[in-house]
Amino acid sequence: MPVLDASGRVVMVSGASRGIGRAVVERLVDGGYFVSAGVRDARGLAASDRLMLHRYDAESLPSAEAWIAATINRFHRLDGLINAAGINPEADLTDPDETALDAMMLINVKAPMRLIRLALPHLAKGGEGRVINIASMSGKRVRNPNVGYAMSKFALVALTHAVRQYGWDHGIRATAICPSFVATDLTANVTKWPRENMSDPHDIAELITTVLRLPNSATIAELLVNCRLEDML
Repeated sequence: MPVLDASGRVVMVSGASRGIGRAVVERLVDGGYFVSAGVRDARGLAASDRLMLHRYDAESLPSAEAWIAATINRFHRLDGLINAAGINPEADLTDPDETALDAMMLINVKAPMRLIRLALPHLAKGGEGRVINIASMSGKRVRNPNVGYAMSKFALVALTHAVRQYGWDHGIRATAICPSFVATDLTANVTKWPRENMSDPHDIAELITTVLRLPNSATIAELLVNCRLEDML
């Protein structure tokens, strides 16, 4: 089965300065892609002929618009969008303060939706556009009190399926990547699972690269990635 050649293909990555996003950027650049990285703080990422760095504030629609426009202006095409930016403050069911919930719905759901909406016309042009949303196993089941995070990731999975339906006839394929614990900043306070047994972000990046290269006839809707035994699987 032929896979898509990285040569000449352009991919945007949000949340690109750390965690899974950072690992994805490094893997894609090494793999021959042109990458437009959306960052607040570059954290040591260095621009090159293959890597463009652009300020991206997920809370801001104008910021998303500016990033998309700058990417097209630089590379003149867009073949993939990877939404890796996300937050996970605590938002419990019984907490009347909805500040954390509102922040997660904005960053984890509305921000990727906006980027996708802006990217769709460009992704459709090549007939092999790809959208990959970094969701979570928390978008497939609820196993802790942080219902706000689960709600946002369930919504992100739903968004992914909406993109699949809308974009199918245009050659756009969308995938939700749903990992369990990954050894990144977002899991720094997790104590119920050993950090050394969490998934490595570079392994998640490798899976994402594989999904990017699959042809239109072999698309993956959801990819669940486990570092521990899940009773739902």
